[in-house]
Amino acid sequence: MAETNKESLLFTRVNKDTQSLPVSVEDWERQAREILPDGPFDYIAGGSGAEETLASNRTAFSKWAIVPRMMRDVTNRTMGITLFNQSLRTPIMLAPVGMQAIAHPEGELATARAAREAGVPLVVSTVSAHPMERIAEVMGDAPRWFQLYWSNDREVSASMVKRAEAAGYSAIVLTVDTIMLGWKRRDFRNGYSPLREGKGMANYITDPVLCSRLTEVTAENVVEEILKNIYHPALNWNDIAFLREQTSLPILVKGILHPDDARLAVEYGVDGIIVSNHGGRQMDGAISTLEALPAIAKVVAGKIPVLLDSGVRTGADVVKAIALGANAVMIGRPFLFGLAVAGEKGVASVLDTLIHELDVAMALSGSNSVADLNESILVRV
Repeated sequence: MAETNKESLLFTRVNKDTQSLPVSVEDWERQAREILPDGPFDYIAGGSGAEETLASNRTAFSKWAIVPRMMRDVTNRTMGITLFNQSLRTPIMLAPVGMQAIAHPEGELATARAAREAGVPLVVSTVSAHPMERIAEVMGDAPRWFQLYWSNDREVSASMVKRAEAAGYSAIVLTVDTIMLGWKRRDFRNGYSPLREGKGMANYITDPVLCSRLTEVTAENVVEEILKNIYHPALNWNDIAFLREQTSLPILVKGILHPDDARLAVEYGVDGIIVSNHGGRQMDGAISTLEALPAIAKVVAGKIPVLLDSGVRTGADVVKAIALGANAVMIGRPFLFGLAVAGEKGVASVLDTLIHELDVAMALSGSNSVADLNESILVRV
Protein backbone atom coordinates (compact mmCIF):
# COMPACT_ATOMS: atom_id res chain seq x y z
CA MET A 1 0.00 0.00 0.00
CA ALA A 2 3.00 2.25 -0.41
CA GLU A 3 1.64 4.37 -3.27
CA THR A 4 3.87 7.27 -4.29
CA ASN A 5 1.02 9.69 -3.76
CA LYS A 6 0.18 8.51 -0.24
CA GLU A 7 0.73 11.96 1.26
CA SER A 8 -1.57 13.59 -1.28
CA LEU A 9 -4.22 10.95 -0.66
CA LEU A 10 -3.94 11.48 3.06
CA PHE A 11 -4.14 15.26 2.60
CA THR A 12 -7.29 14.87 0.51
CA ARG A 13 -8.87 12.57 3.09
CA VAL A 14 -8.09 14.87 5.99
CA ASN A 15 -9.45 17.91 4.20
CA LYS A 16 -12.64 16.33 2.87
CA ASP A 17 -13.81 13.24 4.69
CA THR A 18 -13.05 14.23 8.25
CA GLN A 19 -15.06 17.43 7.98
CA SER A 20 -18.22 15.37 8.32
CA LEU A 21 -17.20 12.08 9.94
CA PRO A 22 -15.41 11.24 13.19
CA VAL A 23 -11.74 10.36 13.02
CA SER A 24 -11.35 8.12 16.10
CA VAL A 25 -13.27 5.32 17.76
CA GLU A 26 -13.82 7.60 20.76
CA ASP A 27 -15.43 10.20 18.49
CA TRP A 28 -17.64 7.58 16.87
CA GLU A 29 -18.70 6.34 20.30
CA ARG A 30 -19.59 9.84 21.49
CA GLN A 31 -21.76 10.44 18.45
CA ALA A 32 -23.41 7.01 18.79
CA ARG A 33 -24.22 7.89 22.40
CA GLU A 34 -26.05 11.00 21.16
CA ILE A 35 -28.05 9.04 18.59
CA LEU A 36 -28.99 5.77 20.26
CA PRO A 37 -31.43 5.23 23.15
CA ASP A 38 -29.97 3.94 26.42
CA GLY A 39 -30.94 0.31 25.79
CA PRO A 40 -29.24 -0.21 22.42
CA PHE A 41 -26.23 1.96 23.25
CA ASP A 42 -25.50 0.25 26.56
CA TYR A 43 -26.00 -3.16 24.97
CA ILE A 44 -23.31 -2.33 22.41
CA ALA A 45 -20.90 -0.36 24.59
CA GLY A 46 -21.25 -2.17 27.90
CA GLY A 47 -19.66 -5.21 29.48
CA SER A 48 -20.50 -7.62 32.24
CA GLY A 49 -20.29 -7.02 35.99
CA ALA A 50 -18.23 -4.03 37.04
CA GLU A 51 -16.74 -3.93 33.51
CA GLU A 52 -13.20 -4.57 34.72
CA THR A 53 -12.45 -6.84 31.78
CA LEU A 54 -13.97 -4.35 29.37
CA ALA A 55 -11.45 -1.79 30.61
CA SER A 56 -8.48 -4.17 30.85
CA ASN A 57 -8.89 -5.16 27.19
CA ARG A 58 -7.84 -1.61 26.37
CA THR A 59 -5.24 -1.00 29.09
CA ALA A 60 -3.45 -4.22 28.12
CA PHE A 61 -2.38 -2.58 24.86
CA SER A 62 -0.84 0.36 26.75
CA LYS A 63 1.42 -2.08 28.62
CA TRP A 64 3.34 -2.72 25.40
CA ALA A 65 5.24 -0.10 23.43
CA ILE A 66 6.50 -0.28 19.86
CA VAL A 67 10.20 0.46 19.39
CA PRO A 68 10.44 1.82 15.82
CA ARG A 69 13.25 0.69 13.53
CA MET A 70 14.78 3.17 11.11
CA MET A 71 16.49 3.24 7.69
CA ARG A 72 14.93 -0.04 6.54
CA ASP A 73 13.39 1.05 3.19
CA VAL A 74 9.67 0.50 3.68
CA THR A 75 8.70 1.69 0.22
CA ASN A 76 7.10 -1.57 -0.88
CA ARG A 77 4.78 -2.44 1.97
CA THR A 78 2.02 -5.01 1.95
CA MET A 79 -0.60 -5.73 4.57
CA GLY A 80 -1.82 -8.85 2.82
CA ILE A 81 -2.10 -12.20 4.59
CA THR A 82 -3.36 -15.68 3.76
CA LEU A 83 -5.82 -17.54 5.97
CA PHE A 84 -7.13 -20.99 5.08
CA ASN A 85 -5.76 -20.62 1.54
CA GLN A 86 -7.62 -17.35 1.04
CA SER A 87 -5.69 -14.16 0.26
CA LEU A 88 -6.85 -11.19 2.33
CA ARG A 89 -6.07 -7.52 1.87
CA THR A 90 -5.24 -6.94 5.54
CA PRO A 91 -5.07 -8.86 8.84
CA ILE A 92 -8.27 -7.08 9.95
CA MET A 93 -11.69 -8.72 10.12
CA LEU A 94 -15.13 -7.72 11.38
CA ALA A 95 -16.02 -9.77 14.45
CA PRO A 96 -19.39 -11.50 14.75
CA VAL A 97 -21.77 -9.02 16.33
CA GLY A 98 -25.41 -9.99 16.54
CA MET A 99 -28.60 -7.98 16.24
CA GLN A 100 -26.99 -5.09 14.37
CA ALA A 101 -30.42 -3.61 13.62
CA ILE A 102 -30.33 -2.13 17.12
CA ALA A 103 -27.62 0.22 15.82
CA HIS A 104 -29.06 0.96 12.38
CA PRO A 105 -32.19 -0.25 10.53
CA GLU A 106 -30.13 -1.89 7.76
CA GLY A 107 -27.97 -3.70 10.30
CA GLU A 108 -25.75 -6.41 8.83
CA LEU A 109 -26.68 -5.49 5.25
CA ALA A 110 -24.99 -2.09 5.59
CA THR A 111 -22.02 -3.70 7.34
CA ALA A 112 -21.76 -6.34 4.61
CA ARG A 113 -21.63 -3.76 1.84
CA ALA A 114 -18.90 -1.80 3.63
CA ALA A 115 -16.89 -4.97 4.30
CA ARG A 116 -17.22 -6.05 0.67
CA GLU A 117 -15.95 -2.73 -0.65
CA ALA A 118 -13.06 -2.65 1.84
CA GLY A 119 -12.02 -6.23 1.13
CA VAL A 120 -12.38 -7.04 4.82
CA PRO A 121 -13.96 -10.37 5.82
CA LEU A 122 -17.18 -10.23 7.80
CA VAL A 123 -18.03 -12.88 10.38
CA VAL A 124 -21.82 -13.15 10.46
CA SER A 125 -23.47 -13.95 13.78
CA THR A 126 -26.04 -16.68 14.36
CA VAL A 127 -28.22 -14.01 15.97
CA SER A 128 -28.05 -11.59 13.05
CA ALA A 129 -30.99 -9.34 12.25
CA HIS A 130 -31.03 -10.60 8.64
CA PRO A 131 -30.77 -14.17 7.38
CA MET A 132 -27.30 -15.41 6.51
CA GLU A 133 -28.38 -16.05 2.92
CA ARG A 134 -29.52 -12.43 2.43
CA ILE A 135 -26.23 -11.15 3.85
CA ALA A 136 -24.35 -13.49 1.51
CA GLU A 137 -26.25 -12.07 -1.47
CA VAL A 138 -25.11 -8.58 -0.51
CA MET A 139 -21.49 -9.70 -0.18
CA GLY A 140 -21.29 -11.54 -3.49
CA ASP A 141 -17.84 -13.11 -3.78
CA ALA A 142 -16.42 -11.17 -0.82
CA PRO A 143 -14.92 -13.28 1.99
CA ARG A 144 -17.21 -14.13 4.89
CA TRP A 145 -17.33 -16.58 7.79
CA PHE A 146 -20.29 -17.79 9.83
CA GLN A 147 -20.28 -17.70 13.62
CA LEU A 148 -22.23 -20.50 15.28
CA TYR A 149 -23.91 -20.35 18.66
CA TRP A 150 -24.23 -23.99 19.65
CA SER A 151 -27.77 -25.24 20.13
CA ASN A 152 -28.97 -27.78 22.65
CA ASP A 153 -30.78 -29.23 19.66
CA ARG A 154 -27.78 -30.54 17.71
CA GLU A 155 -29.75 -30.78 14.50
CA VAL A 156 -30.36 -27.03 14.57
CA SER A 157 -26.61 -26.48 14.79
CA ALA A 158 -26.08 -28.87 11.90
CA SER A 159 -28.70 -27.08 9.83
CA MET A 160 -27.11 -23.68 10.44
CA VAL A 161 -23.68 -24.92 9.41
CA LYS A 162 -24.97 -26.58 6.24
CA ARG A 163 -26.87 -23.43 5.29
CA ALA A 164 -23.73 -21.35 5.79
CA GLU A 165 -21.65 -23.63 3.59
CA ALA A 166 -24.33 -23.58 0.88
CA ALA A 167 -24.42 -19.77 1.03
CA GLY A 168 -20.70 -19.41 0.34
CA TYR A 169 -19.32 -18.85 3.81
CA SER A 170 -15.74 -20.10 3.97
CA ALA A 171 -15.25 -20.93 7.67
CA ILE A 172 -17.29 -21.77 10.76
CA VAL A 173 -16.57 -19.95 14.03
CA LEU A 174 -17.91 -21.80 17.06
CA THR A 175 -18.28 -19.43 20.00
CA VAL A 176 -17.51 -21.39 23.17
CA ASP A 177 -17.71 -18.76 25.94
CA THR A 178 -21.49 -18.29 26.00
CA ILE A 179 -22.59 -21.42 27.82
CA MET A 180 -24.28 -18.98 30.23
CA LEU A 181 -25.27 -15.36 29.76
CA GLY A 182 -22.86 -12.78 31.21
CA TRP A 183 -24.17 -10.66 34.08
CA LYS A 184 -24.75 -7.32 32.32
CA ARG A 185 -25.75 -4.65 34.79
CA ARG A 186 -26.48 -2.03 32.15
CA ASP A 187 -29.03 -4.28 30.44
CA PHE A 188 -30.68 -5.06 33.76
CA ARG A 189 -30.96 -1.38 34.59
CA ASN A 190 -32.47 -0.63 31.20
CA GLY A 191 -34.67 -3.71 31.17
CA TYR A 192 -33.37 -4.28 27.66
CA SER A 193 -33.12 -7.50 25.64
CA PRO A 194 -32.90 -7.18 21.84
CA LEU A 195 -33.39 -10.93 21.53
CA ARG A 196 -36.71 -10.65 23.38
CA GLU A 197 -37.63 -7.94 20.87
CA GLY A 198 -36.96 -10.39 18.04
CA LYS A 199 -33.91 -8.52 16.69
CA GLY A 200 -31.68 -11.60 16.48
CA MET A 201 -33.99 -14.33 15.22
CA ALA A 202 -33.61 -14.02 11.43
CA ASN A 203 -31.52 -17.20 11.04
CA TYR A 204 -33.83 -19.13 13.35
CA ILE A 205 -37.17 -18.13 11.86
CA THR A 206 -35.83 -19.17 8.45
CA ASP A 207 -34.34 -22.45 9.67
CA PRO A 208 -36.35 -25.50 8.60
CA VAL A 209 -35.17 -27.68 11.48
CA LEU A 210 -35.94 -25.19 14.23
CA CYS A 211 -39.30 -24.32 12.69
CA SER A 212 -40.17 -28.01 12.49
CA ARG A 213 -39.97 -28.11 16.28
CA LEU A 214 -42.80 -25.56 16.62
CA THR A 215 -46.53 -26.15 16.44
CA GLU A 216 -46.87 -22.63 15.08
CA VAL A 217 -44.10 -20.46 13.63
CA THR A 218 -44.59 -17.07 15.24
CA ALA A 219 -42.01 -14.53 16.36
CA GLU A 220 -42.86 -15.18 20.00
CA ASN A 221 -42.54 -18.96 19.65
CA VAL A 222 -39.24 -18.67 17.77
CA VAL A 223 -37.75 -16.41 20.45
CA GLU A 224 -38.78 -18.85 23.17
CA GLU A 225 -37.23 -21.74 21.22
CA ILE A 226 -34.01 -19.75 20.82
CA LEU A 227 -33.85 -19.11 24.56
CA LYS A 228 -34.36 -22.83 25.23
CA ASN A 229 -31.44 -23.73 23.00
CA ILE A 230 -28.86 -20.97 23.00
CA TYR A 231 -27.30 -21.50 26.45
CA HIS A 232 -25.49 -24.81 26.52
CA PRO A 233 -23.46 -25.67 29.65
CA ALA A 234 -22.97 -29.24 28.39
CA LEU A 235 -20.83 -28.10 25.41
CA ASN A 236 -17.48 -29.95 25.40
CA TRP A 237 -14.57 -30.83 23.15
CA ASN A 238 -16.23 -34.02 21.93
CA ASP A 239 -18.84 -31.88 20.18
CA ILE A 240 -16.18 -30.77 17.70
CA ALA A 241 -16.37 -34.21 16.09
CA PHE A 242 -20.11 -33.79 15.47
CA LEU A 243 -19.52 -30.36 13.96
CA ARG A 244 -16.80 -31.78 11.74
CA GLU A 245 -19.26 -34.32 10.36
CA GLN A 246 -21.54 -31.52 9.18
CA THR A 247 -19.13 -29.48 7.09
CA SER A 248 -15.93 -29.51 5.09
CA LEU A 249 -15.19 -25.89 6.07
CA PRO A 250 -12.42 -24.89 8.51
CA ILE A 251 -13.68 -24.76 12.10
CA LEU A 252 -12.39 -22.14 14.54
CA VAL A 253 -13.22 -21.87 18.24
CA LYS A 254 -13.79 -18.39 19.62
CA GLY A 255 -13.39 -17.61 23.31
CA ILE A 256 -10.07 -19.29 24.14
CA LEU A 257 -8.02 -17.63 26.92
CA HIS A 258 -6.09 -20.47 28.59
CA PRO A 259 -3.07 -22.12 26.92
CA ASP A 260 -4.30 -25.56 27.99
CA ASP A 261 -7.54 -24.96 26.07
CA ALA A 262 -5.46 -23.91 23.06
CA ARG A 263 -3.54 -27.18 23.36
CA LEU A 264 -6.82 -29.12 23.48
CA ALA A 265 -8.09 -27.25 20.44
CA VAL A 266 -5.10 -28.46 18.47
CA GLU A 267 -5.50 -32.00 19.80
CA TYR A 268 -9.18 -32.12 18.83
CA GLY A 269 -8.44 -31.01 15.29
CA VAL A 270 -9.73 -27.46 15.41
CA ASP A 271 -8.49 -25.41 12.45
CA GLY A 272 -8.08 -22.08 14.22
CA ILE A 273 -8.37 -20.25 17.54
CA ILE A 274 -9.81 -16.83 18.32
CA VAL A 275 -8.44 -15.45 21.57
CA SER A 276 -11.46 -13.60 22.91
CA ASN A 277 -13.27 -12.74 26.12
CA HIS A 278 -16.35 -11.64 24.19
CA GLY A 279 -15.31 -8.02 24.46
CA GLY A 280 -15.63 -8.14 28.23
CA ARG A 281 -19.30 -9.08 27.91
CA GLN A 282 -19.18 -12.52 29.53
CA MET A 283 -16.97 -13.12 32.60
CA ASP A 284 -15.95 -9.95 34.37
CA GLY A 285 -12.53 -10.13 35.95
CA ALA A 286 -11.27 -12.38 33.16
CA ILE A 287 -7.80 -11.95 31.69
CA SER A 288 -7.54 -9.47 28.81
CA THR A 289 -7.04 -11.00 25.40
CA LEU A 290 -3.67 -9.35 24.73
CA GLU A 291 -2.36 -10.66 28.05
CA ALA A 292 -3.59 -14.16 27.17
CA LEU A 293 -2.22 -14.13 23.63
CA PRO A 294 1.54 -14.82 24.05
CA ALA A 295 1.10 -18.03 26.06
CA ILE A 296 -1.50 -19.31 23.62
CA ALA A 297 0.65 -18.48 20.62
CA LYS A 298 3.55 -20.33 22.24
CA VAL A 299 1.48 -23.47 22.80
CA VAL A 300 0.00 -23.42 19.30
CA ALA A 301 3.46 -22.84 17.80
CA GLY A 302 2.15 -22.05 14.35
CA LYS A 303 0.22 -25.32 13.95
CA ILE A 304 -3.04 -23.43 13.33
CA PRO A 305 -3.91 -19.73 12.95
CA VAL A 306 -4.47 -17.68 16.09
CA LEU A 307 -6.70 -14.61 15.86
CA LEU A 308 -7.50 -12.02 18.54
CA ASP A 309 -10.44 -9.79 19.30
CA SER A 310 -11.56 -7.60 22.21
CA GLY A 311 -9.93 -4.21 22.69
CA VAL A 312 -8.47 -3.53 19.23
CA ARG A 313 -8.99 0.13 18.37
CA THR A 314 -6.02 1.46 16.37
CA GLY A 315 -3.44 0.47 13.80
CA ALA A 316 -0.82 0.36 16.54
CA ASP A 317 -3.04 -2.12 18.41
CA VAL A 318 -3.05 -4.35 15.34
CA VAL A 319 0.75 -4.19 15.14
CA LYS A 320 1.08 -5.12 18.82
CA ALA A 321 -1.34 -8.05 18.58
CA ILE A 322 0.39 -9.51 15.54
CA ALA A 323 3.84 -8.96 17.05
CA LEU A 324 2.71 -10.95 20.09
CA GLY A 325 1.54 -13.90 18.04
CA ALA A 326 -1.78 -13.22 16.34
CA ASN A 327 -2.21 -13.97 12.65
CA ALA A 328 -5.09 -11.51 12.38
CA VAL A 329 -7.40 -9.40 14.54
CA MET A 330 -11.11 -8.68 14.71
CA ILE A 331 -12.93 -5.49 15.66
CA GLY A 332 -16.44 -5.26 17.06
CA ARG A 333 -17.60 -2.13 18.85
CA PRO A 334 -15.72 0.31 16.57
CA PHE A 335 -17.66 -0.64 13.47
CA LEU A 336 -20.93 -0.82 15.44
CA PHE A 337 -20.45 2.79 16.52
CA GLY A 338 -19.78 3.70 12.89
CA LEU A 339 -22.89 1.81 11.81
CA ALA A 340 -25.01 3.64 14.39
CA VAL A 341 -23.80 7.07 13.31
CA ALA A 342 -23.64 6.76 9.52
CA GLY A 343 -24.74 3.30 8.40
CA GLU A 344 -22.68 1.76 5.61
CA LYS A 345 -20.67 4.96 5.25
CA GLY A 346 -19.79 4.84 8.95
CA VAL A 347 -18.56 1.25 8.83
CA ALA A 348 -16.55 2.05 5.72
CA SER A 349 -14.96 5.07 7.39
CA VAL A 350 -14.01 3.11 10.51
CA LEU A 351 -12.36 0.45 8.35
CA ASP A 352 -10.62 3.02 6.15
CA THR A 353 -9.16 4.77 9.19
CA LEU A 354 -7.96 1.54 10.81
CA ILE A 355 -6.39 0.24 7.59
CA HIS A 356 -4.55 3.53 7.01
CA GLU A 357 -3.42 3.60 10.64
CA LEU A 358 -2.06 0.09 10.27
CA ASP A 359 -0.17 1.05 7.13
CA VAL A 360 1.42 4.02 8.88
CA ALA A 361 2.22 2.00 12.01
CA MET A 362 3.89 -0.72 9.96
CA ALA A 363 5.99 1.78 8.04
CA LEU A 364 7.08 3.69 11.13
CA SER A 365 7.95 0.46 12.92
CA GLY A 366 10.25 -0.40 10.03
CA SER A 367 8.13 -3.26 8.71
CA ASN A 368 7.38 -4.07 5.08
CA SER A 369 4.91 -6.87 5.72
CA VAL A 370 2.77 -8.45 8.39
CA ALA A 371 5.32 -11.26 8.54
CA ASP A 372 7.92 -8.71 9.71
CA LEU A 373 5.94 -7.94 12.86
CA ASN A 374 7.30 -9.83 15.85
CA GLU A 375 8.11 -9.29 19.51
CA SER A 376 11.52 -7.80 18.68
CA ILE A 377 9.80 -4.46 17.94
CA LEU A 378 8.02 -4.38 21.32
CA VAL A 379 8.99 -3.67 24.90
CA ARG A 380 6.89 -4.29 27.99
CA VAL A 381 6.13 -1.00 29.71
